[in-house]
Amino acid sequence: MLEELRISSLGVIDSSTLELGPGLTVITGETGAGKTMVVTALGLLLGGRADSGAVRSGAKQARVEGVVAARPLRDFRAAVEDVGGEVEDDQVVLARNVAAQGRSRAWVGGAAVPVTTLAELAEPLVAVHGQSDQHRLLRAGAQRASLDRFGGAALSETAAAYATAWAELAQTERTLAEVVGSARERAREADQLRFGLAEVEAVDPRPGEDAELASEESRLGFADTLRTAAEQAREALSSDEGAVDALATTGAARQALEGVREHDTTAGELADRLAELNHLLVDLAGDVASYAASLETDPTRLAAVSERRAALTALTRKYGETIDEVLAWAEEGAKRLLDLEDTDGQITELEARRDRIRGELAGLAARLSDQRTEAAGRLGEAVSDELTSLAMPHATVSISVTQQEVPAPATPSGPVLLVGDRWLRATSQGVDDVEFLLAANTGADARPLHKGASGGELSRVMLALEVSLAETGSVPTFVFDEVDAGVGGRAAIEVGRRLAALARTSQVLVVTHLPQVAAYADRHVVVHKSSDGSVTTSGLVTLDEDSREQELSRMLAGVEDSESARAHARELLDAAAPERACLPEGQGRG
Repeated sequence: MLEELRISSLGVIDSSTLELGPGLTVITGETGAGKTMVVTALGLLLGGRADSGAVRSGAKQARVEGVVAARPLRDFRAAVEDVGGEVEDDQVVLARNVAAQGRSRAWVGGAAVPVTTLAELAEPLVAVHGQSDQHRLLRAGAQRASLDRFGGAALSETAAAYATAWAELAQTERTLAEVVGSARERAREADQLRFGLAEVEAVDPRPGEDAELASEESRLGFADTLRTAAEQAREALSSDEGAVDALATTGAARQALEGVREHDTTAGELADRLAELNHLLVDLAGDVASYAASLETDPTRLAAVSERRAALTALTRKYGETIDEVLAWAEEGAKRLLDLEDTDGQITELEARRDRIRGELAGLAARLSDQRTEAAGRLGEAVSDELTSLAMPHATVSISVTQQEVPAPATPSGPVLLVGDRWLRATSQGVDDVEFLLAANTGADARPLHKGASGGELSRVMLALEVSLAETGSVPTFVFDEVDAGVGGRAAIEVGRRLAALARTSQVLVVTHLPQVAAYADRHVVVHKSSDGSVTTSGLVTLDEDSREQELSRMLAGVEDSESARAHARELLDAAAPERACLPEGQGRG
């Protein structure tokens, strides 16, 4: 239950607090006083779209806070704690800020959360219905949604399974169309891959072969130059012609230090290092000599290497920067070619999957139709019974569940299903067309709501529908924003009586202009408007019994001091008192 609503800087409301409780709360006030701002505030608190234009002129931001009694709402409490919010004294504070610049922020139990999270948490708490919902009820999609909601868990489970299978069918048929439609392009791609793979196979490169051959070609191409350099190096290390070389020089240095070893240990250590260097020079001179001897001019091998490198270069120009990349391309290309060559197999597999899913959908669609037909009978009876309580005793509501047959397609695809022996038009919601029909009087033909219902009748049909749906235990709080438009007289009294009955099991908040409805309230709040000549401000005031009588007389006669209007107001209050007294013990009138 929503216990309190605090509003600041929203529209004409500067700062107000609305104390709520169980039962029926009505909000009244003069036209333009700001009654709708209360519903707007609730919409923001439920995660609705924020409009910076609703921020009060001159204010930096608007703020709405709501206190929710969380004791009986275990799932809600757990969800609040999951997002980091706190539950204090079995209460949760929901809050929403809307900046004049357009930025919106939300909090749940003191924790900042995205607005979408606030909407998800608050959605199971409150159902808001305004005049726009009456027009929504005229749409086929909204009527089907209402029926499915009334149908319960079994129907919802079937509808969800059908929607999942429908999405899978749509994806399968898109893939099948792409495979069939791109057969020519796939064949062209396969030919290109075969040609490329054949080129790679003909050359048969090895990993890293391009780098190895590049090194070998450079060595063969400069064999004479490399040999000359190696021989010069060997001569400098160890001369065959008696010239001063590195070995002779290091040998002389070693002998000089060996002669003074006994006089200084450091000289001896240096002599030992020169001995090691001499050994290294001997080995190095041998290696250089061997390298020089290995360098031979081989024109035949050089030509073969150059030719092989040219073949490898032809591959790297087309299929990769290096031979390793070429080999990787060939591996992926071979896999892709297998896929392309199996087009017929893919088509066969996709067609089999499509037929299987269509078969499953046909079974689900038939079950969904049966469940909707059964629920339609129950909902029609329930709404008709409610209309009897709303001064429409001879009106009946029936709900038709029909299917649209279509000619058998040459190939099963698109929005059609074979259900039993009939081809039916299908959507993601099933194969059913759901339509609410109203016969306003005995013997009258049942007609669609948009053709057979006046504004007042449509208001009562919507209220009757919501009452019927409320009995499924959908939400604990209902908000009605002038849904009694077009209703008056005895019908208005019956609307008030039915709202009071609904309020015995749910918290009900009603914005109304009808005194007959307001008389049934357990709590009456009036929106007062005041102006200092430049700024208009509205505030919320909870009325006592005397003030209620005065407000009802104003609503009846348009003036507050009419004795006849006050008498009529007292009569309305007295007539409604027994209904208001039907609240459970402890839920007294406000």
